[in-house]
Amino acid sequence: MIDQKKIIEPEKVACEVCLKEIPISEATSVKATDYIVYYCGLECYDKWKKQKEVSQEESK
Repeated sequence: MIDQKKIIEPEKVACEVCLKEIPISEATSVKATDYIVYYCGLECYDKWKKQKEVSQEESK
């Protein structure tokens, strides 16, 4: 009988911007005020950063 190795799925997180599920080992993370947010790449990080800057300017 052949032993089959169990394939372990990597832990995944959702990108903060596009909500795409990505392995946590490949995610880019940024520590926000009270939590960590994950991004699938620099494009989504830039979108998030611009949205945050716009919302801060509007609240002034």
